Amino acid sequence: MSGVDLTDIKRRMDGAINAFKSDIASLRTGRASANILDPVTIDAYGSRVPLNQVANITVPEPRMLGVNIWDKSMVSAVDRAIRESNLGLNPIVDGQNLRIPLPELNEERRKSLVKVAHEYSEKAKVAIRHVRRDGMDGLKKAEKDGDIGQDESRGQSEKVQKMTDDTISEIDRLLGEKEKEIMQV
Repeated sequence: MSGVDLTDIKRRMDGAINAFKSDIASLRTGRASANILDPVTIDAYGSRVPLNQVANITVPEPRMLGVNIWDKSMVSAVDRAIRESNLGLNPIVDGQNLRIPLPELNEERRKSLVKVAHEYSEKAKVAIRHVRRDGMDGLKKAEKDGDIGQDESRGQSEKVQKMTDDTISEIDRLLGEKEKEIMQV
């Protein structure tokens, strides 16, 4: 009596929800937060690394971020990565430091942030569907190998589908909350 490990599937789906929560937490709603730059990665030393591994991020003022880059040779790469990050930020280079003024959130900017939130939710849903597919493939294999019967396989696949549906509706709920928060003036 085996099949698939439902607790492992649940853990992986929860991981997708947590990744989504951290992604949308980085979306700005009004105040500066160092989390805004979490999605930014830089080509450094032959691989892509998160910004916080090559620089110190501070919030000197409510509408300003400071990025103190440790390696002088990385300044232009960090500047470029922030500009290309789809966050609508334009850093001001000041030696090894970047000052990033946060623009006022106008209607257009709010809508583009909502669009980014939708992209994050789609990414999370794809991850959840991958977990579901892995679970279903495991069930088919177990059934084919004779480890479990057809009825048990069907029962477990219904549980996997229910977990998938619940997790996706949780993503939609979180997305709705974030959308309200972003559009609130």
